[in-house]
Amino acid sequence: MRLIIVAGMPGAGKEEFLIVARNEGLPFIRMGDLVREYYAASGQEAQGISVGQFANAERGKEGQDIWAKRALARMKCDLTLVDGCRSMAEVRSFRALADATLIVAIHASPAVRYDRLVKRARADAPCDRTEFDARDARELSWGLGEVIALADHMLDNMSSVNEFRARAAALLRTL
Repeated sequence: MRLIIVAGMPGAGKEEFLIVARNEGLPFIRMGDLVREYYAASGQEAQGISVGQFANAERGKEGQDIWAKRALARMKCDLTLVDGCRSMAEVRSFRALADATLIVAIHASPAVRYDRLVKRARADAPCDRTEFDARDARELSWGLGEVIALADHMLDNMSSVNEFRARAAALLRTL
């Protein structure tokens, strides 16, 4: 099994990268979807626990690599993209069980990411810059910065969506 881990801060463009991957016929798993699935089954929403708090609590109880282990259990293809890897512990878990693992990091500036998150208006969109900064701090506290820093490939996403998609497709074809 070969894996391409897609990492980036919230709003950097991971979803756009996955759209390109889908168009190229590549399967992927979103770690965030996996977390939300387990969260919904846990009943902790009724206790006022957020998805992020739940994910972090699971890491504390089950180990920093719990989400990687749960994702690996669902992978069936020779090549799979993994979206949302948050720590080198997760990367190490993937590397231990896969034949080859590469990290592709997606980068965009904080100002661009904030604007994107507000415009896409998902339920987890920040209400203000303070909330955005707190989310970044939480993501970085899990080790996401180290994953990005140690990426095998870095894609800058500060241009148009069409330019980014073209560069993403070119990269995926080489991998």
